Amino acid sequence: MAFLRLGSKPEVFHREGHSWVCTSGLLSDICINIGEMSFNLHKFPLLSRSGLLEKLIEECSNGEGSSLSLRLDDIPDGAIAFELISKFCYGVQIELTVQNVASIRCAAEYLVMTEDYGDGNLVMQTESFLNEVLGNWDDSITALEACEEVMPHAEELHIVSRCIDSLATKACADPSLFSWPLPGREAKQSPKNEGLWNGISTAMKTQHTGDDWWYQDVSFLSLPLYKRLILAIESKGLRPESIVASVEHYARRKVLHASPSCRENLEMRVGAQLDQASLVDLLIPNTGYSETRFDVNCVQRMLDHFMLLQQAAALATPCIVEEGESTNGSIDSFVEQGGLSRAAVRPARLGSGRGRGNDGFLVEAASDVNFKLPKFESLAATIPDYARPLDDGLYHAIDVYMKAHHWITDNEREQICKLMNCQKLSLEASTHAAQNERLPLRVIVQVLFFEQLMLRTSISGWFFVSDTLENSQNTSGGVEMNSTAMLERTNGSDDDVKQRVSELEKDCSSMKEEIGKLMKSKRSWRNFTRRLGFNRKSNSCCPKERSLRI
Repeated sequence: MAFLRLGSKPEVFHREGHSWVCTSGLLSDICINIGEMSFNLHKFPLLSRSGLLEKLIEECSNGEGSSLSLRLDDIPDGAIAFELISKFCYGVQIELTVQNVASIRCAAEYLVMTEDYGDGNLVMQTESFLNEVLGNWDDSITALEACEEVMPHAEELHIVSRCIDSLATKACADPSLFSWPLPGREAKQSPKNEGLWNGISTAMKTQHTGDDWWYQDVSFLSLPLYKRLILAIESKGLRPESIVASVEHYARRKVLHASPSCRENLEMRVGAQLDQASLVDLLIPNTGYSETRFDVNCVQRMLDHFMLLQQAAALATPCIVEEGESTNGSIDSFVEQGGLSRAAVRPARLGSGRGRGNDGFLVEAASDVNFKLPKFESLAATIPDYARPLDDGLYHAIDVYMKAHHWITDNEREQICKLMNCQKLSLEASTHAAQNERLPLRVIVQVLFFEQLMLRTSISGWFFVSDTLENSQNTSGGVEMNSTAMLERTNGSDDDVKQRVSELEKDCSSMKEEIGKLMKSKRSWRNFTRRLGFNRKSNSCCPKERSLRI
């Protein structure tokens, strides 16, 4: 980082409480007061370098040898800047840096420290060093941030506009042609590799400088300065895609430090259009004191607001709907996006042993061991039943939760399984659930029952189609050919149906044996099986199976 040393004399200042004293051997004849700090100095070194101090000393002098007391409360950067300026007037060595050049430049202008009051005066020295600073990207960023302390004066001297113009020029330039950023910056990591917005850290990789090399640096600027910089970059013709990407990066960094009222307003805005959100949008990292990896409470609030708006819209536009149908397309749209596990309407291939990765927020959050059961149940129950064509995603989330929280009791397992409807599981999900040892026995029996019921309904439908096709064979030649083709496809699937029915009967038999071991008497077993309807089910299935073998 650039710096400039001025002066050569050794240090002659020391501090005593709230006072700076010059130990040059001569008695002080002037006291400069700035805020609570006072500087006991000498007139000649000051008036020989500063036009303002020369004027004030002449106006306040009562005669030779008299001591003066002046106040300079309006000097830019206050006592910090005047300490360095007073040392400069005495020829004591000082150091101009990227952090203080803007404030010293403004203070020198305020004190009229021009070339009329000595060669190599402070205005000329700071201006020369500032031009050097503006040639470097990092130094320009730091100098622009330092202008916040002396903003009105820095604006009058055009320091802010010069810094912004320098940064905008470098951001729009091709780094490969002009060697921007300066050496050392190409080894820095790209901001998109610092960690995803969902909080899952990725491997850091050193990358060559690209179009996004400046996003991270400008994200530390205050909003007014950042806005001015973006407008300057836009005026220089940078691609809109790069500008939008920078704004997105800036927003992601700043929103974590937003006030509670700002966060609440953002949550309501997001909740109003939650049907357009994807899974990645909901994986908000938890930056608070909660133990969960993702901000579950934030997602819950946004989802509650979304459902509240949908209910209000439904009441505002009443219509007659059948039971189980949605009254608003936005909920179904959100469901289809996979926002929550209940929203995973496409059957997940759970039998393969690996999740799809985007089954929804509940699936992602369920693996967190700090995700409490009441919060899981509350979040899962937010989506209404009519908005879920299938419960495969919810079953997947429940399975992941029980696997990650293996210590939960049997009662809690029963409680969490009540969230899903076994009748709304696809065939693949039912097959997986029937073999899932983590599920309570009662749930497995329900799954098997409804799976057999589903197959029986399917078989009945196939036979109905087959009979209909046979009755319509003589209508026309073209119809006969189509009917024959459909019959062949129907007969081709009979083997699969027979095999699945056989597997289900075996599963039912094994379940009966396990339940029988738990029963203490044959009477209890007969009552239990009669209540579940196994006998009626197997009897109803047998005739169909025999008819298939014909």
